[in-house]
Parts: sequence; structure tokens; C-alpha cells
Amino acid sequence: MADPTVEAWTRANAEYTDARAEEAWAKEEIDWGIWHVPESELRALPDVAGKDVVELGCGTAYFGAWLKKAGAARVVGVDPTLAQLETARRCNEQFGLGLELVEAYAEDVPLPDASFDLAVSEYGASIWADPYKWISEAARLLRPGGELVFLRNSTLVILCSPDEDVPATETLQRAQFEMHRFEWPDEGVEYHLSHGDWIRLLRANGFEILDLIEIQAPEDALTHKRYDYVSADWARKWPAEEIWVARKEA
Repeated sequence: MADPTVEAWTRANAEYTDARAEEAWAKEEIDWGIWHVPESELRALPDVAGKDVVELGCGTAYFGAWLKKAGAARVVGVDPTLAQLETARRCNEQFGLGLELVEAYAEDVPLPDASFDLAVSEYGASIWADPYKWISEAARLLRPGGELVFLRNSTLVILCSPDEDVPATETLQRAQFEMHRFEWPDEGVEYHLSHGDWIRLLRANGFEILDLIEIQAPEDALTHKRYDYVSADWARKWPAEEIWVARKEA
């Protein structure tokens, strides 16, 4: 049976991500999410100089490219969507950054245990893979003391979203205790948990939680043309995105 999420991202790659990939790879400064908030402001990442990094759900691998330019010794991008990886390979050849790209699901990565110092996901595995499977894979891939940093939609914005095509409201639209698997008609399957479930899941897999960064849209932010599930005005009042930072216990 075809994977609806892979199908959705194959369409997305043809519609817009392939066309934007080279521009994204060319950027020098790391930023986060749909509001492009600079890493220099959020400080979510550790110093990556000389470190081995795996990006889970890398898509066109622009985030991994940024990390390689920031000094990472090795960057491996993992994604199940062949079309996205083909775009990433083209950019990798063009920019000569030497990323390694692996076609695989984040829930089952064909790489050795304890191979990386940092695992990252910027809207990759963080929402498109089952957290009850990919978090344990991230823990397996990390060396003791390694860090996990991932960006996701905030729990609050999901609770305030009636469905994928209607922007988040200022009132709750769904039950928190039913959160896990969300199947959208046109966008495949996403996974979202409550904060309490995230805390328990990370701790159960040997992670110490270092930070939870709730991102506020900048004052001059405009509602994203592609991702209109939340307005810039909403995201200036409440966090629509959040970054989790955790460390694997030694």
C-alpha cells in the first residue's frame, strides 16, 4: 500500500520544494520554522563544529546543509521520499558540501548505534513520523551525551485548529487527550502529542530535557503564503511552533 505521507511530499516536491531548494541551500544563517526566526536569536542548537549530525526527515536537506556550513564534520540526511532526496542530491552536488543521504523512514534507520553527536528534525520526523518509534531510533543513533533538537507545531496550535484547511482559531477545537495520529485528507499523516506525553516519552528513552523554546512570530512577520494554517497575528500572541532540546544521558 502506498504511503500517503510519501505521496503528499512527492507532490509537494513537484509543486514547490524543488524550486526553492537551491535558494534554501545557499543561505548562510540558520533559521527556524515558517517565520524564519534566526538561530542566533533562539540558540536552540549546540556548537556543531566537528560533530557528527543526523537529520531525521531531511526533505531537501537544506537544514543539514546549514549545519555542514556551520562546521559539522559529518551530516547524514534521512528521508523516505525519493523525490525530495533527488532534489537534495542535486543541491549537494552543486554546493559541494558532502552530505550523505539515506532513503529510509526515521522509525527504522539503517545506520549503526551510537554514530552521532546530534540528531535534528525541523518539521521532518518531528511531525511526520510516529514519535513512539522515531524517538527511540534517535536515542539509539546518538552517542551518550548527544543532543536531540527538533521543531514541531505547538500543541496549542493543533488544539486550536479545526482541520488542515482552516486557520487556527482563538478557541480550542479538539480534545487534548485524543492527540497522537492525525490524518489530513490532502497532506498525509501527522503526529502530535501533548507536552506531558512528550516529557514522558523523552524520559522513557533516556533523555534529559534541556529546553522547550516557544517561538513567537516577529512583529514584521506576514502570514505564510503556503502554510496558512495559522496567521502571523495569531502567532504573535501564542506559540505556533516549538523547539525541544534534549540530551541523551551518559
